[in-house]
Amino acid sequence: MSNPAHHAHADGHYGVLVVGGGQAGLSVSYHLKQAGIDHLVVERNTVTHTWREQRWDAFCLVTPNWQCALPGYPYQGDDPHGFMKKDEIIQYLDGFIAHVDAPVLERTEVRRVKQRDDGVYAISTTRGDFTADQVVVASGGYHTPIVPRLAERLPAHIVQLQSSAYRNPQSLPEGAVMVVGTGQSGAQIAEDLHLAGRKVVLAVGEAPRCARFYRGRDVVDWLADMQYYDMPVEKHPLREGVRDNTNHYVTGRDGGRDIDLRKFAAEGMELYGRLDDLREGQFYFAPTLGSNLDSADDTYNRINASIDGFIEKHGIAAPEGAAYEPAWRPAEERTTLDVETSGIAAIIWCIGFTPDFSWLDAPVFNGRGYPAHTRGITPIDGLYFVGLPWLHTWGSGRFSGVARDAEFIVHAIREKAQERASLTAAVAA
Repeated sequence: MSNPAHHAHADGHYGVLVVGGGQAGLSVSYHLKQAGIDHLVVERNTVTHTWREQRWDAFCLVTPNWQCALPGYPYQGDDPHGFMKKDEIIQYLDGFIAHVDAPVLERTEVRRVKQRDDGVYAISTTRGDFTADQVVVASGGYHTPIVPRLAERLPAHIVQLQSSAYRNPQSLPEGAVMVVGTGQSGAQIAEDLHLAGRKVVLAVGEAPRCARFYRGRDVVDWLADMQYYDMPVEKHPLREGVRDNTNHYVTGRDGGRDIDLRKFAAEGMELYGRLDDLREGQFYFAPTLGSNLDSADDTYNRINASIDGFIEKHGIAAPEGAAYEPAWRPAEERTTLDVETSGIAAIIWCIGFTPDFSWLDAPVFNGRGYPAHTRGITPIDGLYFVGLPWLHTWGSGRFSGVARDAEFIVHAIREKAQERASLTAAVAA
């Protein structure tokens, strides 16, 4: 990691201040250095800390390694179609950190960012005040874990964790474990516990799923050939609505496979619908299990059908495919579960995060706290976002697409800087 002292400005002013030192902020720094633009990256914890401190032990990528394409630092390993495990991801990121050698101020929290009347941004942090001509917000959109208020009514002996704090089955007390939510984290954590022989009660949400492999290849490879990952948000059928979608559940574990909740149920996992309430010693669930499983399978089959169409249209030789047929169906919708007799000793909340940009004093946010922007460029002069899901494409919040977004943002920053320099020169003349 580079020493910020080497890059310190006596007056505390920078051309660009980047908030956040994850893969998005470091990608922006890479392109700013390429463009010769002075800047500072401010990180509340340590760079790329989320990958190190908020992932469980058995975590691995759900996208193949070849999609790791951080700027100037593509995946160089010998398993492009494999899925890096947690320690391999950290190793890849360590190489990227050294490659970028960004000017970073770590363990520094940004308290407030506000544009002054003269157009310059004033930035207040836990380690002093700075100013900058332009600001890039690269802190992601997953800040505050969502835990429902009903959690407050749980008996004290039930251990509660949010998905980012889960590490392994051994760290939980003996007994059944309830996992709430079936996005990528919930589905994979439920699998991790199930494979370890733990009794799992799973509250199934509305997340879709997809196949890992279909017709002889990874589904990601097919979708890449179909140019799905190049589709900009404005061309997506849902437009900006796609940003609210839950990610499809699938896993890269043990070389990659489907996550089939029906199969888990047939093996003894207890599936319920959405968790709605807790009162008088009973959990209450919505009668949505059957419809949620069916909806996830519909998405699974729809993606595969689009691959069938692509294969047929282009006359590609590939093994035959077939639609997924449910291996298990719920006999009934169970809507209650007794807290004590269920033997539940721990609950893992896997229902996502809400953004927290309360430190950014700028009129760019909608009612749910998300910024208005076009490909990361906000209506406010000199203010940008990068690293958000579907900022521009599917890969915007991932290793695969953040480089393209960062390069685009830095191009806009360079143009704005040149425009200001010309204006200043004209005034001086």
